Parts: sequence; structure tokens; C-alpha cells
Amino acid sequence: MMAPPTNSTPPTIELMKRIPTLLVLTALLCAQPLLAQDQAPADDWRSASSNQPGKEYPQINSEGRVKFRIEAPDATSVGVSFRDSGEFIRGEDGAWYGVTRPLDVGFHYYTIKIGGAEVPDPNSLMYFGAMRWGSAVELPAPDQDFYTIRNVPHGQLREIYFHSPSTETERRAFVYTPPGYDQTPDQRYPVLYLQHGWGENEFGWGEQGRAPAIMDNLIATGKTRPFLIVMTYGMTNHVRFGGLREFKIEPFETVLVKELIPYVDAHFRTLADQPHRAMAGLSMGGMETKTITLRNLATFSHIGLFSGGSISPGEITDMAAFEKSNKLVFVSYGSREVEGGKTRRGGDPKADGEALEAAGINSHYYVSPATAHEWQSWRRSLREFAPLLFND
Repeated sequence: MMAPPTNSTPPTIELMKRIPTLLVLTALLCAQPLLAQDQAPADDWRSASSNQPGKEYPQINSEGRVKFRIEAPDATSVGVSFRDSGEFIRGEDGAWYGVTRPLDVGFHYYTIKIGGAEVPDPNSLMYFGAMRWGSAVELPAPDQDFYTIRNVPHGQLREIYFHSPSTETERRAFVYTPPGYDQTPDQRYPVLYLQHGWGENEFGWGEQGRAPAIMDNLIATGKTRPFLIVMTYGMTNHVRFGGLREFKIEPFETVLVKELIPYVDAHFRTLADQPHRAMAGLSMGGMETKTITLRNLATFSHIGLFSGGSISPGEITDMAAFEKSNKLVFVSYGSREVEGGKTRRGGDPKADGEALEAAGINSHYYVSPATAHEWQSWRRSLREFAPLLFND
């Protein structure tokens, strides 16, 4: 039962005095992030799977909107980095609330803005992206079953360290071993070297990308051959944010080709030859893959570029040698990246793929529906790419 006010104001009048505040709060929560839209968000909110255990917020609804609740009692303004979201509104409980526009399905990084500072959301799990550990939210996708952890045999994601003489450091990598790896000591496996994008690191594919779950599910349904996946940090220097032009690929090429691959072949049961070795990557990792594989035809036989450019026949110096050594060129993008056919990284990936196919190359082009330069595009790309590998 509500306690009476401490002053002499009747409860009914006290409630009436609060109604305008409640109405303004409700209207702002519903209308401010929507700007030109008239209708309020669908009221079917549920907690996001990317929240820390026990945290109710952020919440998502069926429209793909995200609602936040931030406790910042001394703040004068709160917002979120998603564009068109606007400032948050302080609720009756003293916390700040805000709602985004509809977002694409899948995984999205964000920061909370408090008084002009951008900070992680204390309700979210932490992921490494945009060159820092921070927050992200997962929006359910209609096809999420392919990267959901299911009741199937599971592989392992193993953390390793290897010595790099060229950089005089101990470097980390993660190695996915498929289900049954330890139970089949006489079996050897092909290897995919899989690279992250700019501002991310070797955690990316195992966490944001859901690579282990994708592989477990594909193997369980017989859609792909079991193979190892090796994921390492794709840089040898720490370049400032926005300074990709300063990045030099040659030192990382040395680490990968001369140091990491020999280490993996020596410590895991690999099929240590060119026909059973692939490389792929997303965005910057795709550009790395393109450069490194074209310069090391005797090392890699399968190439995957996810939102990271394409390969045209004019970029291959010896087409006869390439056709003899290469088994696959796979290029993918999110549909929002290739509207009009062109990409911001230049070229026409569909036309380049068709030209390779006409030249006798096993070329595949995939477009992820209704996604942009984001993890959902790359999760789907791995799902499409993996079954095409090592089909000898």
C-alpha cells in the first residue's frame, strides 16, 4: 500500500501533479528515437542474449529496436552511439532510458554516452572491437540456428602461444579443433587460417563470429569436412584508430607464413601441404588474405574474402599457375554493401567472380541478405564458405 505524502497535499492532487511528467517520459521514450515515425515501439521487450548474467537491459523487441536503462544519477545527459537514437530520458526511478531505431539482425558494437564521454554499458558482456573492449548487443536473426549452440558433438577452441623470431614476441592464436580430434589420433586435418577485421583481434571469430558453433553444426549435419581453424592477431604493430593506411602487411605475412604455419603443423595433426591449407578473412582480414595468398600460391589453395575486396583476372600475374594451384576463390558481401553493384572498396565483386569463372577458376560469390559491413554478413559467409573447402 502506498504511503501518504509527507506534506498535506491530498494523494489525488499529488498524482495529478505527476501525470504530466509520466506522460512526457512515455512520449519521449516512444517518439524521440523514432523522430518522424508516429507509432510507438512494439511492446514485446525481452532481454538480449548478449547481456551479462542477471541483467534485464538492454532489451530488444520484434522490430529490432533496443531499449537501454542506465543508472547514472549525477549525469546531465545520457545517450548511445547508435545513430538517430537521441538523448535518453530520466525515468521516475532515477535511471535513464532510451530506444534505438530498428537495427539489422545480428551483432552490433555500441557505447553509452554520459556527459559527452563514451563508455561501455555495464549491463553488456564485453567484446573486443573498434580497438577497445566494449559493449555489444545481439539481435535474433531468423536464421540464427546455424550459429546457435545445439545438442551436437562439440569441438574445442584452444588458446596457444607461439614464438615469433621476427617480432621477438610471444604471440597468441586460437585453434578450433573439430569434434573427435582427441579421440582419433591417427587422423590428420586440413587447416583454415581465418583473420579478423580492423580494430578487432584474435578473439573476434571465436566470440562475435561464432565460428566454433558454426563448424560444430555444419559437421554434425554432414555439410562440411572437419578441419582446423587458426585465428591470430593480424597486425604486428598497434596503429591508432583510423590509421589503417599506416599498416604494413609484410611483417604480418612473415609471422603467418614463416612462423605460425610451421608451429601449427608441428604441434597439431595437420595435412601440412598446399592443397589442404586455406586462408580467409573479413574486411581488413580479407585484404590481408588477398595480398598474402596471391604472393604465396605454393602455401594456400583456397581463398575467402568476406567484405574485403575481390580478385580480378588482371590482378593475377600468371593465370596458368594460379589455375593449377588454386582450388577456390570465394567472395562475399552484405547486400547493403553492394547496392548498385559497386563497393566502397572499389570494383564489382560479382563481375570479378564471373570473369574468374570464365578463366577456369572455381569462383563463388555470396551476398548476405539485408545486412551491411557487420558480423551477421561474415557469420553467413563462413557458413557458405566452409562446405566448399577441401572437397578433394
